[in-house]
Amino acid sequence: MSRFQFVHAADLHLGSPLTGLAGRDADLARRLAAAGRGAFEDLVTAAIERKVAFVVVAGDIYDGDWADASIGLFFARQVGRLDRAGIPVVMVRGNHDAESVITRSITLPPSVHVFPSNRATTHRLDAWKVALHGRSFPNRAVEENIALGYPAAVPGWFNLGVLHTSCAGYAEHATYAPCSVQDLALRGYEYWALGHIHEYQELSQDPWIVFPGNLQGRSVRECGPRGAVLVTVEDGRVREVERLVFDRARFERLAVDLSGVSEPSVAHERVEAALRPLAPVAASRLILVRVHLTGESAAHDRLCADRDDLAAEVQAAAHRVHEEIWLERLKVETRRPQAEIPALAAGIDPSALMADIDRDPEFRERAQAALAEIVRKMPAGVADEAAIEAEFDALCAEAQALVLGRLSGRSC
Repeated sequence: MSRFQFVHAADLHLGSPLTGLAGRDADLARRLAAAGRGAFEDLVTAAIERKVAFVVVAGDIYDGDWADASIGLFFARQVGRLDRAGIPVVMVRGNHDAESVITRSITLPPSVHVFPSNRATTHRLDAWKVALHGRSFPNRAVEENIALGYPAAVPGWFNLGVLHTSCAGYAEHATYAPCSVQDLALRGYEYWALGHIHEYQELSQDPWIVFPGNLQGRSVRECGPRGAVLVTVEDGRVREVERLVFDRARFERLAVDLSGVSEPSVAHERVEAALRPLAPVAASRLILVRVHLTGESAAHDRLCADRDDLAAEVQAAAHRVHEEIWLERLKVETRRPQAEIPALAAGIDPSALMADIDRDPEFRERAQAALAEIVRKMPAGVADEAAIEAEFDALCAEAQALVLGRLSGRSC
């Protein structure tokens, strides 16, 4: 019985900065910046330890053109480890590291094969009777269905397609090299190693068509485990596809229901209890968590009165659970009970004064102009202008709660 294993990875995005908490802690910023490289280093170590036949990388090895040679040297160093272990690497270029995007190069070992960008070709690994078929991106935007031009399957060999694609379509990812599952199945290959979509997806098991997801989550939009897949082949057929987790930093979202909570101290306790399940995961990696406080709570205005203090309390609760759990962002989405609306000493209802202010055209115009000015003054890449604009109504509600909390004369 013939048997071998290979690792399928994609979307390494080496050189991508993880800057979520960089301004708060210098050591944390350094570790975040190194997370992607560390994940790839762990992948290489796992491949060597498992003595796999080869490694496939389905595009976006780099996040973009290199600022300097350090990222290229890092990749060369890691594939050099694989070369010395007798493990070849086969890869395609994707939209982020297309031929027209990456202007620098470092000589890689001869065991590394990069598919050309002008047409799909076949690369054979004779020792395992594996025929790999692939094509790189010539530029960032490849809009045609290049899968239709992939070579015919080699009879009697294990045929594997390598493709960077938005196959089946995903709203959060640009539509590049579009194709359908049927398009791929008709090529007659046993396995399709896809890249571009950052979530793990098994589009088919006959044949196997797999997105391994990206190697390292880069923001709270990419939560949960990240890594690659280990594929076991026996007698020319895929017998098992196993996820391997390599991320060094993990993003999570956590909703904490504060319904019925009347004191901030109780809210802090609920947050701590909700964070506890993350402790085992934090034992082996950084956890960056976005906390959403929800529900109808009499403590709403006091929680909103000083966001900095509240965020500090949530961070303290996270560190009581585990020192490697860090608050990525705090979102207060609680509501005040109607019976708890505070009034000024003069009998004027401050909520009445502020009611519907966020619907006033003049107010909205001035507030949006102020936000735009703040964004313009922030360093490039720190603020997501589109995301801030999309949350304008929520920001108005937060501002109202902040004012009411301070007018009430109570503090967190």
